[in-house]
Amino acid sequence: MMNEGYSLHDVDRLLGLPRSIVRQLVAAGFVVPLRGPRREYRFSFQDLVVLRAAQALVRARLPTARILRSLRRLRTQLPAQMPLSGLRVEAVGDAVVVREGSSQWRSDDGQYLLRFHVESAGGALAFLDGPPRDSTLSGHELFERAVALEESNIAAACGLYRESIVADPANVGAYANLGRLLHVRKRYAEAEMTYREGLEQCGHDEMLLFNLALLLEDVARPDEAADAYRAALTKNPALADAHYNLALLCESAGLQLEAIRHLSAYRRLRGKS
Repeated sequence: MMNEGYSLHDVDRLLGLPRSIVRQLVAAGFVVPLRGPRREYRFSFQDLVVLRAAQALVRARLPTARILRSLRRLRTQLPAQMPLSGLRVEAVGDAVVVREGSSQWRSDDGQYLLRFHVESAGGALAFLDGPPRDSTLSGHELFERAVALEESNIAAACGLYRESIVADPANVGAYANLGRLLHVRKRYAEAEMTYREGLEQCGHDEMLLFNLALLLEDVARPDEAADAYRAALTKNPALADAHYNLALLCESAGLQLEAIRHLSAYRRLRGKS
């Protein structure tokens, strides 16, 4: 995604900005996106942050000249890609303050306050409204808060799971739960990236491998799904559902002997339960 850029559809999905509004912001010169092979707009990570700031500053009815000056400063200060630590952006009048991790920098002073966050799980981009996380909370405490929010506020739970991962990159449960919520919301690419980052950070965990396999089935990549189920069963041969799902995949692929073997294992394990 970083090499190809973000499409108008991605901007709408990530920022909630309709295409008509994006085109107006582009026409006003707030961003100058590249063009794809079909002359379609391709936005960079920097463009997305600038667009989000432009939207809020326009709503605050600040003069166009001040907005352009502020956004030009913001663009020069932004990294080329999304940092894993996330970004916090505040606009004060026609000035913009950027915080990355524990460091911060500002371009000017003013009165109007805008605040939003740009967070990532392994580089997956998400814009979140609200206050910055309480840095005094441990990764486990953030994780527990996320679990408690899953049923009432999935978006907030996802944000807390991301913060938990930043605080504790070895928290397997945070990767598994975040990936599952993203999967449920049909944000398949982000879910896959979350699972794969978890596998890199935590090793070949059976839960992450099983969840990844389910995701790969849903996005019609059966061969990769089968490999993920096999890897999960290597870690834990007692995963009955992995045996069953893999049996179905093997049958569809014409691997009859393997399908029978996994179906027999499933029946044996279910008979014990």
